[in-house]
Amino acid sequence: MSKAPDLAKRLLLGRALQSRQQHEQLLRKRIALPVFASDALSSVAYAPQEILLALGAGGLVMYGYTPWIAAGVIVILITVVASYRQNVRAYQSGGGDFEVATANLGGNWGVVVASALLVDYVLTVAVSVSSGVENLGALLEFIRPHEVAVAIGIVILLTIGNLRGLREAGVAFAVPTYLFMFAVFGMLLWGSMRLITGTELRAESADYELVGSEAGVTGFALVFLLLRAFSSGCAALTGVEAISNGVPAFRKPKGDNAARTLLMLGLIGATLFGGVTAFAFVTDAKFAEGDQGVRMVDPSTGETVEHPDPVIAQVADTVFSNFTPGFVLVTTMTALILFLAANTAFNGFPVLGSVLAQNRYLPRQLHTRGDRLAYSNGIIILATMAGLLIYAYDASVSKLIPLYTVGVFVSFTVSQIGMVKHWNRLLAAQKDPVRRRHMKTSRAINAFGATLTGIVLIVVLSTKFTLGAYIVCIAMPLLFLLMKAIRKHYDRVAEELVPSGEDVALPARNHAIVLVSTIHKPTLRALAYARATRPSTLEAVTVAVDAEASRRLQAEWDALDIPVTLKILDSPYREITRPVLSYVKGVRRKSPRDVVTVFIPEYVVGHWWEHLLHNQSALRLKGRLLFQQGVMVTSVPWQLRSSDRLRGRVEPPGPGASRRPPRPAPKSSPRTGPPRGGGSVSDRE
Repeated sequence: MSKAPDLAKRLLLGRALQSRQQHEQLLRKRIALPVFASDALSSVAYAPQEILLALGAGGLVMYGYTPWIAAGVIVILITVVASYRQNVRAYQSGGGDFEVATANLGGNWGVVVASALLVDYVLTVAVSVSSGVENLGALLEFIRPHEVAVAIGIVILLTIGNLRGLREAGVAFAVPTYLFMFAVFGMLLWGSMRLITGTELRAESADYELVGSEAGVTGFALVFLLLRAFSSGCAALTGVEAISNGVPAFRKPKGDNAARTLLMLGLIGATLFGGVTAFAFVTDAKFAEGDQGVRMVDPSTGETVEHPDPVIAQVADTVFSNFTPGFVLVTTMTALILFLAANTAFNGFPVLGSVLAQNRYLPRQLHTRGDRLAYSNGIIILATMAGLLIYAYDASVSKLIPLYTVGVFVSFTVSQIGMVKHWNRLLAAQKDPVRRRHMKTSRAINAFGATLTGIVLIVVLSTKFTLGAYIVCIAMPLLFLLMKAIRKHYDRVAEELVPSGEDVALPARNHAIVLVSTIHKPTLRALAYARATRPSTLEAVTVAVDAEASRRLQAEWDALDIPVTLKILDSPYREITRPVLSYVKGVRRKSPRDVVTVFIPEYVVGHWWEHLLHNQSALRLKGRLLFQQGVMVTSVPWQLRSSDRLRGRVEPPGPGASRRPPRPAPKSSPRTGPPRGGGSVSDRE
């Protein structure tokens, strides 16, 4: 890497961190709350809106069910938070639902949960950023025609922030999250005071009419519509599971700190969600989108309202009708918290990817840390997939939401079933009555959570399948099969590489071959190095592409009296690679127990364009020879003058340079001297 790109990287990401500094990246609860809970808290911006959007398909009369649906969502939220408080205390490695399912239900269920969570994290980024741009458009009208570009730009900024490291991202994101909580709590308090003093609060959309595609429904159709609205409101629960994947990022005691953070998340999230939904109901706020089966019509003009403001913006505008700065604060902080809510996924996805890679379900590169101690590869993959989704769905929240809740409720349900089995196993071995009573309480909480989230999962699948959830139902099995295939590959390779007795046997002889194209310094260095290795036999080999050139090479070889036999291979079709391969295979066939070492002179150049002018034949030969059994390929470098510009340069650590903190070296003593075997072996492979 040249100095200019390295300087740009340092400016964007900051200085590299050593592995021993990893403990400095651990989070206090006051920082962990905004880092891991911003997704769940930000759902206040779109979950109430999605309830109204779903109910609006049945006409204005359906809005009367809003409080009951919101109450049901809050019950589910509290139940899930209580259930996950048991999870984070029992499993603290960062595997979260994947670890719970794998340990208690088996590897296949663990992969099912992992596939659900990976899909959900990608959707978290896409939905949160798209919703943030939508809310920002309520304040800044000029953004609306460019929502997709703005959303992708925000994803890029979030990626850079997270590549700088967890602690820096957490500190940067803590202030906006707390400001959002202050702004919404302030809005609820301000609105309550105005209602108590007798002020009538009516949203600008209160007088609009709703034209729904399912108006006047009764019986089963009515129940189905209510269930669809409930499943839409359950988007408020997304992000709750992120803390279980982020337990390693907490300071000790990790489990207790994570559980307390979850409790704070549940109380704050339920209050904000319930408050905003209540004020949307009291102020008669309405929301509709034509492509979702409901239109909002202005009765004074008879025209359809094409781009209504988000519900939370309508509530803020109504509550702060006598205080404009309050409206600006709420809309600005809502947009910002939605952008930062994606940070929950940026913290959860890479950690889960690392755990999966460690268990050989994903490529090993996802288990490595970058030079800022962040899982750089996972962060980049998440950002890429989320950006593609935003582009494909035009940054539309209503189009993305149906895809959103399936994965999270799959993980909720399977995880809670796994926790029930976890407590059953511990109860079978526990004799202390106090601990048994505590375990039974925890088991009851998880059993209730599993039942409730299982019911919600069925509701979500049945009501959202045709609206887009089928895409997730296809993506999850594909991801499941991919991870199983990766695990199968790694297992097959590990089995193949298990040492056996014959692997340590020395080869009978070593036949050395030096490839020659012309006589120059690189060739002479390769010959000298090959002779220094003292092989059993040594010969130089060249390919006769041009007969006259081959005769000149032989004459020059004899004139220099080089003490190595030169063998010229015939090539009637002017090929180089095939004659060399055939000759090497012939040597191997004659002596299968011997090894053949092929020495290839190579140029070391200092400019990228010089690679195009040199070493092409050597690269092709090396690539083919590496597939030959019993053939060793040795590159003998010759540094051209252009490479001097890079000499002595200190290479910066790249992504994946750190996997886990190095173990401290054993100390030497005056008696024993330096420790034996003090070197380190990379575990990357």
